[in-house]
Amino acid sequence: MPSTLSISTERIRTAVACVQGLLGVPRGSPMFKHALQAVAFLNKEKITAKVEHLKKTFSWSDAEVGIAVSKGPAVLSRTKESLQRRSEFLISELGLEPAYIAYRPALLTYSLEGRLRPRYYAMKFLKENGLLDHDRDFYNTVMVSEKVFVEKFICPHKDAAPHLADDYGAACRGEVPARFSFT
Repeated sequence: MPSTLSISTERIRTAVACVQGLLGVPRGSPMFKHALQAVAFLNKEKITAKVEHLKKTFSWSDAEVGIAVSKGPAVLSRTKESLQRRSEFLISELGLEPAYIAYRPALLTYSLEGRLRPRYYAMKFLKENGLLDHDRDFYNTVMVSEKVFVEKFICPHKDAAPHLADDYGAACRGEVPARFSFT
């Protein structure tokens, strides 16, 4: 992290103390350096405010915030608005449990409009039309690359749902095709 060379030794010590103490990411953890990078330019008050916002927005306990930050320190760099929109979508619309999200903080780093919503709409369409053989875990659906997602979930259904590829593409561009409007 070349940018940290411009930070004072005292600031680095404070950041390390926050990462270990306040956020609960152990120094030996593979995510320690990522957590350190996420808080290196923040003071303790800002870090505390971000932690409190995560707790409020996702109804997380201190332990769940610690889990989320230790697994995905990038959540600390998300804006309040971004986190709020993801919370509304993941918890209110999808019905995911807060603990589920805490253990899978990568969900909070993907584009809501470009990845999360389109994949949810496509999977919901497939399920409601009997084109999926069983329920799929949302996290596993989101984590695969775009190429794998299309090959696994869009292409196999081109005969049964010839419009699916176009509708999914439209959803990725921020549009909501009529076939993806669910009541």
